[in-house]
Amino acid sequence: MTGLTIGIIGLVLTALLCGIGSGLGLEATGKASAGVLSEDPSKFSKVIVLSLLPATQGIYGFLIAILGASHLPITANLPDGVTFAQINAQGWNVFGACLPMMIGGAVSAYLQGRTAATTIIAVGKKGEIAAKSIIFPAMIEFYALLGLVVSIMMFNNIPLDSIGNIVTKPETVTEPAKALLGMFVGA
Repeated sequence: MTGLTIGIIGLVLTALLCGIGSGLGLEATGKASAGVLSEDPSKFSKVIVLSLLPATQGIYGFLIAILGASHLPITANLPDGVTFAQINAQGWNVFGACLPMMIGGAVSAYLQGRTAATTIIAVGKKGEIAAKSIIFPAMIEFYALLGLVVSIMMFNNIPLDSIGNIVTKPETVTEPAKALLGMFVGA
């Protein structure tokens, strides 16, 4: 598998898993909203925002996939003299930068949907708590935003113009780095 393939898999999984999480979250909020609205259609404005909250993670995953595509190790982006190992390392860099959003987005969307659905049911019973109750699913949104920010920060630290500096052979590692590495691997 090439670095390009590894990077593409990371980008696809980010968009896909965040989308699946959002879809599952939206299913939960949609069911709860439908139940509330079947009893009192005037509560539409109170439940619509709660219903849509889990959709944001799907958008975040899509944004990371678009942003990450510019960091893929394709021939047009690479400087001369880059080795196959460095290209593979760049692919893993892209994959790794996707992980915070990939996992955080998928899990938080699902959990936010469940929390928002419960909140929607509560709003259905007592409409005046709508403004206060949005805080519960919004707290989960915070962790999706953290995943988004961390992924963006990681992408900003793996520019393609320095791919030739990726160390792929142990003999090119400096002596202090070898000593530090030896502490962890027992060499």
